[in-house]
Amino acid sequence: MSAAPDRAVRRADAADAGAIGRLLHDFNSEYDEPTPGPAKLAERVRQLLAGGQTAVLLAGDAPDGLALLRFRPAICSDGLECYLAELYVAPQRRGRGLGRALMNAAIELARSEGADTMDLGTSEDDVAARGLYESLGFSNREGGPDGPLSLYYEREL
Repeated sequence: MSAAPDRAVRRADAADAGAIGRLLHDFNSEYDEPTPGPAKLAERVRQLLAGGQTAVLLAGDAPDGLALLRFRPAICSDGLECYLAELYVAPQRRGRGLGRALMNAAIELARSEGADTMDLGTSEDDVAARGLYESLGFSNREGGPDGPLSLYYEREL
């Protein structure tokens, strides 16, 4: 799961929870989203990793980026569905292929875990992320390029 040394990707374990918590906190802070802070995020990540339905990939030495994947049983197949819950690269490392390395490793990991689909959500104005996802074959059109636009909805409960 690695590329060039500056874009090396590895699967995280519980010992990486502090770094993951820091990256998730930075991500939420950068986009003005609420965050419980790095320590609470780290503790939650430890719990999720221990549960076996969550995987995190880390890239860069610091680490400088992450992909957080959630797995669930599929309804229409015997496989799994993989949800890319988070993809984040620290601002100072963007534009150097780290996001693409994380995404390629995430797709590889999802396949190796038995997933037959991967889904994600992003905002309309995140042109860089949309370009990356589309270049890797993700689509927001049902049934092909001429199909209706897929929409993602969410709400707080």
